[in-house]
Amino acid sequence: MLVIYAKFHKIWSVSMKREELTERTKKFAHRCVKLATALPETPLGKHIQGQLIRSSTSVAANYRATCLSQSKASFIAKLSIVLEEADEAAFWLEFIIDENLLKKNIVEPLQNEAEELTKIFASSRKTASIKNKNDRIP
Repeated sequence: MLVIYAKFHKIWSVSMKREELTERTKKFAHRCVKLATALPETPLGKHIQGQLIRSSTSVAANYRATCLSQSKASFIAKLSIVLEEADEAAFWLEFIIDENLLKKNIVEPLQNEAEELTKIFASSRKTASIKNKNDRIP
C-alpha cells in the first residue's frame, strides 16, 4: 500500500509505497532523457528533445516535492502539477510516434508508462480532493 501523504495524523494511500513511486518517476525521467537524446538533430527533433526532457524530469522532481507538502491544499496543488507534466510527457512521446521520429516499438513502452503515471496521479488527486473536501464538512 502506498502512503503518499501523511499529515495531521491522517494517511492517504494508494496501491504502492511513496518510495516506490518516487523511484518509478525518477526511472521514467532517466528513460525519457535517454530516448530524447536519440531524436534526430532536426529543428523538430531538438524542440521535442527539450520539451520531453523538461516535462519528464518535472514529473520526478515535482513528485518528490509533493511528498514534502505541508498542507492538504499544497499536496493537491503539487500533485496537479505532476499530473499535468506526466500528461505532457505522454503527449510528446505520442508526437514522436506520429512524426515517425523513432521506431514505435522503442517509444511505445515509455508512452505506456507515461499514460500509467498520468492515471495514477489523476486518481491520487481525485482521492486527495475528496478527502480534503470531506475534512472540511463539520
